[in-house]
Amino acid sequence: MAATLVGCGAPPKTVSAPPPPPQSPKAAPVAPVTGTPLGPPTGAGPVKVALLVPQSGPNADLGKSMLEAAQLALFETGGDRLTLVPRDTGATPESAANAARAAIGEGAKLILGPLLAGEVEAVRVPAQEAHVPVIAFSTATQLAGGNIFLMGFLPKQEVQREVGFARERGLQRFAALAPNTPYGHLMGDALRDAATQAGGTIADIEYFDARAPNAVAVVQRLTGRAPTAGVTPAGGPAAQPGPVGGFDALLLPEGGDVLKGLARQVRQAGLDPAQVRLLGSGLWDDPASAGEPALLSGWFAASPPEARAQFDQRFRATYGHPPPRLASLAFDAAALAAVLAKSGGPDPFTPDAIQNPRGFAGVDGLFRFTADGLVQRGLAVLEVGPQGNTVVSPAPASFSDLTY
Repeated sequence: MAATLVGCGAPPKTVSAPPPPPQSPKAAPVAPVTGTPLGPPTGAGPVKVALLVPQSGPNADLGKSMLEAAQLALFETGGDRLTLVPRDTGATPESAANAARAAIGEGAKLILGPLLAGEVEAVRVPAQEAHVPVIAFSTATQLAGGNIFLMGFLPKQEVQREVGFARERGLQRFAALAPNTPYGHLMGDALRDAATQAGGTIADIEYFDARAPNAVAVVQRLTGRAPTAGVTPAGGPAAQPGPVGGFDALLLPEGGDVLKGLARQVRQAGLDPAQVRLLGSGLWDDPASAGEPALLSGWFAASPPEARAQFDQRFRATYGHPPPRLASLAFDAAALAAVLAKSGGPDPFTPDAIQNPRGFAGVDGLFRFTADGLVQRGLAVLEVGPQGNTVVSPAPASFSDLTY
């Protein structure tokens, strides 16, 4: 199995699966992956890169897995010019800021992380004062810019990708059933923008109480019908035939059991999968949702699954447990840092280097950073089937093929 993270268009080099990383918090560097240099190599010693993730508090398990993923990246992509400096962000913005100051005091020239919006905001000032760029794992787009680059998966891009694909397939009228939360309203606004840009129309956007996800009344308002008791999604709403709602695509930006419950309610209300296509979000990218009968034939945008599946296998083989979904962000961020450190000269983490317009290919597919600090990703569109999710629109092969 191979993993590469090089400038797009550069020939990748295959790397064998590594032995388990050492237990020391600093991963031992190995031979680097080759790729098209971003600058002249030098004989300077290793540069320090901080990894700010929670190693205590309620998100400690996630943070430890992200640290493991970053260590794995250094073994696979090479890190002879990089020393990883992990620091615990704890559970508060203040502890994240203290972690950043400590890492900067030890000479860190780049910060990977932190995870949450409040932590990113707290880290911004000490990093800016030290002229240290930050590649954070948050999706809080209002924080991007200056020295802050956001690595997290951006919901707006997911909506743009799947709406564009839906328009290619002839779907015209869009609706949404979203939680009454900042995330839900973000997705509703993204749907309005994406549908308008793609030449579609918005039929309706309804919000339900996220604290009480039994959305019968909202579903009735959306479809014009009450759910039919006793009708299962697999059996279909035979007692109420015909189209409902005046739309042919419905966005359900939820995940887990809430998503399954909502999908069953809209199916029971008479939403025929042959007439109305369900659209999802990144929350659908979950093995627990794959194959759910109420979601069958639904589309959602996500990272290309092949490379990430290989990463999952290598992570399991190395550490003995599956990686959480966000672990791949730490892997790609650390691999990017290793490539820049290897080929970027004495100051490898300049804005120009981080914003290389050719982008990079990681385990979550193509990505690059724009001038406003946001990540741009090459996403695939997947369809939910009875045996799992399948790709119905591959991710673009390069950023010149990107249409969203």
